[in-house]
Amino acid sequence: MKHIILSLLVTVLVAPAVHADDRPNILFIFSDDHAAHAISAYGSKINKTPNIDRIAKDGMLFRNCFCENSLCAPSRATILTGKMSHLNGIYMNGSETFDGSQETFPKLMQKAGYQTAFVGKWHLVSDPTGFNYWSILVGQGTYYNPMLITNGDKEKHNGYTTDIITDLTLDWLKNKRDPNKPFIMMYQHKAPHRPWEPDPKHFHLYENETIPEPENLFDDYKNRADAAREQKQMITDLNDKDTKLVAPPDLGPKQRKAWDDFYGPMNQKFEEEHLTGDALIRWKYQRYIKDYLRCIASMDDNIGRVLDYLDQSGLAKNTIVIYSSDQGFFLGDHGYFDKRFMYEESLRMPLIVKWPGVTKPGSENHDLVQNIDYAETFLDIAGAKIPDDMQGRSLVPLLKGQTPSDWRKSIYYHYYELPSPHMTHRHYGIRTDRYKLIDYYDDKQWELFDLQKDPHEMHSVYDDPNYKRIQDDLKAELKELQEKYKDTNPDVPNSVLRAKDKEKEKKPQAEQQKTNE
Repeated sequence: MKHIILSLLVTVLVAPAVHADDRPNILFIFSDDHAAHAISAYGSKINKTPNIDRIAKDGMLFRNCFCENSLCAPSRATILTGKMSHLNGIYMNGSETFDGSQETFPKLMQKAGYQTAFVGKWHLVSDPTGFNYWSILVGQGTYYNPMLITNGDKEKHNGYTTDIITDLTLDWLKNKRDPNKPFIMMYQHKAPHRPWEPDPKHFHLYENETIPEPENLFDDYKNRADAAREQKQMITDLNDKDTKLVAPPDLGPKQRKAWDDFYGPMNQKFEEEHLTGDALIRWKYQRYIKDYLRCIASMDDNIGRVLDYLDQSGLAKNTIVIYSSDQGFFLGDHGYFDKRFMYEESLRMPLIVKWPGVTKPGSENHDLVQNIDYAETFLDIAGAKIPDDMQGRSLVPLLKGQTPSDWRKSIYYHYYELPSPHMTHRHYGIRTDRYKLIDYYDDKQWELFDLQKDPHEMHSVYDDPNYKRIQDDLKAELKELQEKYKDTNPDVPNSVLRAKDKEKEKKPQAEQQKTNE
């Protein structure tokens, strides 16, 4: 008996100690259509985002982060795969189903020992793959009383969607994860996507204020390609649902009463005034921008709830917090709402990263980065191998304050969706730290902007003899990028898309609108 006890004691003493995996956790906070110029850390002149600013205060703010296709589903597919639209198969919204069998960073992180979780807006038609836990909105989802699918099971939830997504995220962090394994939680909001329906707690925010108008709200679109003028995404195109002249159909009785009590008197006053012309544009802009900012305020409050939990639980010490959005958004700039164009407000994505002990608090990065870099960054953090066919680069060196000598000097962009309710013309282009060249290839028209002299992109200098050398150099570099990213014959996928266009034209207009919004 003594020999058995002694043998057991020796086994215990010499057995290797079992330690919890100490690789960092990742909280990836992702929103929909949140323009960088509606974040106070980026210098917003129209709102405050104190909780997103907390991440910037303790981390790094990227000044030059850009999408490769400014549309919801394509951006999400790019982030999952590290590949551009022409390789991941998602060119537009709602026209393609994401192929979940392809390699994605969540699958690779699972193999590397990470727990993977996803809560919120998915918007890729197929069910998520590569996640231990997922709870997603159906399609675009609704702002009130949403239906969510959790690991395959549908369930109706009552309340405001931004709150519900946060509740589910916190429930997983508190109760469902394995505390001995690192995790990546993709905490993804619907807000502030169209139709910008605020929660009652924020109805009265900005009520008695006049939000400053952008300088080019009444843009005349001179000195630019026809596409700038021929789109259908102007403030004048906002419909009654957007401007809250019609209430959403999914409100409960108490929600409907709060809605009618707030919007009812203002709508009655609007009907009595019979506004037209510039006065109507100004009214629509104020209604749009206030509701957009109210949705952001709710989201920022909820982000604060999650950050508070990380602090209180001790998780903050070893959790990387990332804030980003699927693309930028026009906030009346050029008289537009929505995104799609390669113009700055649409192209630019917010990206803020807090990595305790790695990123310098309050720091900024000015290198050119894109959403094709996100997957590689997550994998690098996890210590997982980055596949050779991914098209971006890990941002980890930049987060450590070190820019590789061979870092990119330009970014590539390609937008495909036409026709759509917004009728934004197809185009691709290149952006450097100073110049932007855009080819509207169906129209055989170009734009060239000197962003240093013309930051609001009001005057194309294409064919200006003073820019001839720059124009030629950018065209050559554009061709090089298309070869690098295997988009060497950009019109080939468009032949496929045009076949889909014909099918879309057969759909009722209401169905097209629902698909593309």
